Amino acid sequence: MFPHQLSDRRAFDIAHAMLDGFNKHYRLFRETSARAKQRFEQQDWHGQQRAQRERIEFYDQRVREAVARLRDEFNVDELSMDSWQQAKLHYIGLLTDHHQPELAETFFNSVTAKLLHRSYFRNDFIFVRPAVSTEYIENDEPAALPTYRAYYPTKDSLRETWLRIVHNFQLATPFRDLEGDVDHVLQAMLSELGGLRPRANFQLQVLSSLFYRNKGAYLVGKIINGFVETPFALPILHTEGGLVIDAALFGEDDLLMLFSFARAYFMVDMEIPSAYVQFLRSLMPRKPRAEIYNALGLQKHGKNLFYRDLLQHLRHSSDRFRIAPGIKGMVMLVFDLPSFPYVFKLIKDFYPPQKDTTREQIQGKYLLVKQHDRVGRMADTLEYSNVAFPRHRFEDELIAELKHFCGSLIEEDGDMLVIRHCYIERRMIPLNIHIQEASPEQLAHAVVEYGNAIKDLVAANIFPGDMLWKNFGVTRHGKVVFYDYDEIEYVTDCNFRRVPAPRNEEDEMSGEVWYAVGPKDVFPETFGPFLLGNPAVREVFMAHHADLLDAAFWQGHKQRIAAGAVQDVFPYEPQKRFTSLPRQLSATGAPHG
Repeated sequence: MFPHQLSDRRAFDIAHAMLDGFNKHYRLFRETSARAKQRFEQQDWHGQQRAQRERIEFYDQRVREAVARLRDEFNVDELSMDSWQQAKLHYIGLLTDHHQPELAETFFNSVTAKLLHRSYFRNDFIFVRPAVSTEYIENDEPAALPTYRAYYPTKDSLRETWLRIVHNFQLATPFRDLEGDVDHVLQAMLSELGGLRPRANFQLQVLSSLFYRNKGAYLVGKIINGFVETPFALPILHTEGGLVIDAALFGEDDLLMLFSFARAYFMVDMEIPSAYVQFLRSLMPRKPRAEIYNALGLQKHGKNLFYRDLLQHLRHSSDRFRIAPGIKGMVMLVFDLPSFPYVFKLIKDFYPPQKDTTREQIQGKYLLVKQHDRVGRMADTLEYSNVAFPRHRFEDELIAELKHFCGSLIEEDGDMLVIRHCYIERRMIPLNIHIQEASPEQLAHAVVEYGNAIKDLVAANIFPGDMLWKNFGVTRHGKVVFYDYDEIEYVTDCNFRRVPAPRNEEDEMSGEVWYAVGPKDVFPETFGPFLLGNPAVREVFMAHHADLLDAAFWQGHKQRIAAGAVQDVFPYEPQKRFTSLPRQLSATGAPHG
């Protein structure tokens, strides 16, 4: 129950202090995102990567600062529950005309979670449900940009309209041949739409900020023609001759690939993020709002929305959590809910002797993946602490496994099972299972994709470590994605070696390793026996990816990465690129994806 009157003056001051903390966070977040334009213009790829990593850390830093301030100035550990409720009501009042109210509510939850016992994690004390609407928020300042610009071309002015759209972003770097690029865009657009017959409501709507990620900038919008809406995105890249529009992506599937959960977060300058999310959902209605917030770098709010979706799903389903199908992992216990398309991963309390690792090291690997460019090949994870689940929704076999392998991470509290720490990932079909059930054509595609995934990871300076098929999954788009991170390393930290020639006949006949092996040594030619036991798999693999078994391949990439030269990795298929003009892309810096 809420208090009948707002009688505690400290509650108002606490609400103000909490909002000050959030406003500082979003100001720094937005400044870093806005500077992505300058970094792109200057081709400061390493600075772009560094900013992406640092921005992820901003939120937790501001939460810690807010907690320290509240404890220091208001002695909040002694605050009554009535006063906490009043602080929340004051906070709601402060959000009435705020431009990021949903993010500010999540910040309130994050700070409060550090100060209150989880028994208070209900709507009286935190925002279990949103209290302030994000519908129709507008920035009424005279100089403010709208969320999107609308253009109303005629059939004859369409080319000039596309030119004006690109010019309006005022990129400081000139295009190599913008008019030629626009001709490519027009041709692709007419092909996508089957010609052009403008109807009464013909317009192009374009989001006001470009979307920056690594070496690319993306112009995002939609074509509206009568009652038909067609999403589009134009990737803009640097070449040695200037900027180019590299492709024209059309339709929801292309946009879903661009905004995939297996890619790094975008840098976007947004005053009203909820308006961007609403626009992007009109382009990708199948993509959950939580994942769109994640893609925009607002992963803490995405995490909050995901948890609300999970609670809602539990209310409207009756199936039970179970041990996830597939081969069990050595360091992670994985379970899922059949009706919910995600898996829950807990670090075990102990591991087999061959796994020389610790809980802290494994958590470090997951953090590395969160902060690194995932190039469409590593699944993003949501990390949760102290999550309470209904105990009766767990199968007995799963409870027994949790108690045996993860006893330090679970607690039974009445009719709830509390998990102290877990990771949640999008569920995929394990690649080993997919291959077992695949037709010859599907098997060939999966094996080629597997090799491509490893090569994309290498381009991003990631060595998967354990390359077994079971550690990769297949998405609904047929992409192969890596999801087992406990053995990943930077390519530049590994020592790729050839197996030394045996010194004598005894070495040659021995089943034991006769040569010294360092902790970071990797012998690519030894991958084959573990990966290629299936003759059909081996045939496809050797035809397309035999170089992965050669130490020279890995050594060459390591040298190029160390020198700052890394190949581009594109978040769209090669055939989408405008390749009729010869183009030489910049060879230095980060992958483009």
